[in-house]
Amino acid sequence: MAFCRIATSWKHSMCTSASEAILRVQTICSHRIPYACSYRRRNIHQSSAQECHPTYEQVFASAIDSPQDFWAKAAEDLVWHKKWDNVLDNSREPFTKWFVGGEMNTCYNALDRHVENGDGNHVAIIHDSPVTNTLKKYTYAELLNEVSKFASVLQSHGVKKGDCVLIYLPMIPQALVSMLATIRIGAIHSLVFGGFAANELGVRIKHAEPKVVISANCGVEPNRIVDYKPMLDNALANIDFKPDKCIIYNRPGLPPSPLVPGRDVCYDEEMAGASPIDCVPVPATDPSYILYTSGTTGLPKAVVRPSAGHAVVLKWSMWNIYGLKPKEVWWAASDLGWIVGHSYIAYAPLLNCNTTVLFEGKPVGTPDPGTFFRVLKEHDVSAMFVAPTALRAIRREDPKVEYGRKYFPLSKFQNMFVAGEHCDRETMDWTKTAFGVPVLDNWWQTETGWAITATNVGLGNRTNPPQGVTGKPVPGWNVKVLRPDNSETDPMELGQIVVKLPLPPGSFSTLWKNDVKFEETYFKRIQGYYNTMDSGYRCEEGYISVLTRTDDVINVAGHRLSTGALEEAILESDDVVEAAVVGVPDTLKGQIPLGLCVVKHGVKKSEAEVIQNVVDKVRQFIGPVASFKQAVIVPKLPKTRAGKIARNTLAAIAAGKPYKIPVTIEDDTVYPAIHKALTEAGFPLKR
Repeated sequence: MAFCRIATSWKHSMCTSASEAILRVQTICSHRIPYACSYRRRNIHQSSAQECHPTYEQVFASAIDSPQDFWAKAAEDLVWHKKWDNVLDNSREPFTKWFVGGEMNTCYNALDRHVENGDGNHVAIIHDSPVTNTLKKYTYAELLNEVSKFASVLQSHGVKKGDCVLIYLPMIPQALVSMLATIRIGAIHSLVFGGFAANELGVRIKHAEPKVVISANCGVEPNRIVDYKPMLDNALANIDFKPDKCIIYNRPGLPPSPLVPGRDVCYDEEMAGASPIDCVPVPATDPSYILYTSGTTGLPKAVVRPSAGHAVVLKWSMWNIYGLKPKEVWWAASDLGWIVGHSYIAYAPLLNCNTTVLFEGKPVGTPDPGTFFRVLKEHDVSAMFVAPTALRAIRREDPKVEYGRKYFPLSKFQNMFVAGEHCDRETMDWTKTAFGVPVLDNWWQTETGWAITATNVGLGNRTNPPQGVTGKPVPGWNVKVLRPDNSETDPMELGQIVVKLPLPPGSFSTLWKNDVKFEETYFKRIQGYYNTMDSGYRCEEGYISVLTRTDDVINVAGHRLSTGALEEAILESDDVVEAAVVGVPDTLKGQIPLGLCVVKHGVKKSEAEVIQNVVDKVRQFIGPVASFKQAVIVPKLPKTRAGKIARNTLAAIAAGKPYKIPVTIEDDTVYPAIHKALTEAGFPLKR
């Protein structure tokens, strides 16, 4: 009911004529396609199917040409305490503001709204935890009760609108409850990934200055217990800043952590005496959360997410990009500590009245490579989000899908979306066959908060896009590919990917406590554009292919080559399951490419035979221009917990330069073997 959700207009917008009644019916005719409904309302006397269901091209043009009108219509799908005065204020570009003067509460739109509309008994969260062998479901009504009571707990400890609450929890429902309770009272949450140790946790606490920290006794991994509380204690012992309170959740069935008198309180005891409280209206441009990202520098920085624009675009995206109708089951196989977890485990599915799967496990080893198939089958998942790293792990352990096949057919499963890193052709093709659904790449960043390019399923993009692309620009994102002189590239020409300002709603508004770095890092190099720091190309059909970080483009005798394209060629080898390419210094050509390859299980060839095959594949698919002649075999590649390969450290090792292991590396024990392999291969090269 798009009009009546604008609180200021309901009493004065009662139907006064038959024609007005018809117009109102059209706004609620199909909330699966909110933009289409708005389009139909404007063209009520025209009846063609094309006019009732505008094409991707029409929707994209509308979002670029008339962004104020476009996003105002999308915003009608949410409940506003106070309607905005201006949809867009771009007077201080790049500090763009959306829905200026408006007030809303994201928690209300994610929970209360659905309960009030009669959907309180629909399941909101499925917590599937193979590492603890537990399964728990929360309806929207149950989740609302938990959240509104914990909001009262936070208030009782002095948290108010604009204060920061830091959340350091594993993948458990209490993490989602903490996020929603924080924004329910107008506070700002900062959720820190649970894998961070004491030092990095302390850095973030010191920078965010939270009034309250929420943590747990422990997290559970397949083969170990991760002691969260001792890491929190150590973090606080080593910094000057101290929060007013720490709320500690002791997980049932696991060793409890002792509480520090005067500082720590027990989550369960606090909840036992709490009563539910209502939402606090928040100005549209106020932050809902801050989220730390290492970005390209390796130094933490916190993006600031404005509340209303974030809610509007995430609600809009669930159908228009991902094709999810309300009440269908959605699974983002990520971690709440990353941007995918924030946007698509927590907020987007709840804003759209979906069931969201909160998974505490691994793609392999909990207990076997069939786990993802089991979750899809048991919970009737319609669509999911996953990183290519997880798919490669499953393929490596179960290439013939012997574990997964026993859960077929996956009758409700429609689409799989991959993001977080480039998905190579071999992994993409295997996944399509293994899961039996379209596998669709999309591309976005912590800074953007939602997809820049994607296969927009709800807008009719075909689900068999060209190989190697990350989709078409999502409506609102005016994507360009530029040469070093800032002219636009030709189709298929490698260039710098940028977005013409203003950025759409939902993207970051600044960096926490650092407006200067916000401008200098992202907007100074190319005036009027957001610098994504990624490189790729646009094909003739308008699809975007993101190949590599701009820093990873190597220059071989004047030829700019994408490491991503080289890695794709290496993976054409039947012997290799993973690969990374870095540039190493060369006195003649400036740089030459070096491949680091992980061999598949069961390969019987010698290392020399594997390497020769890899070199041949690069020559076949890239050509002699790559000057690719060297590769080494390594047991494993260094990856962040988000699945990205730490190429900068590999390049430093190969060049004999000092380096620092990123704190987000999943397993830093891989480095000694890499050092050994490179040394035996003659690196660093003598010059």
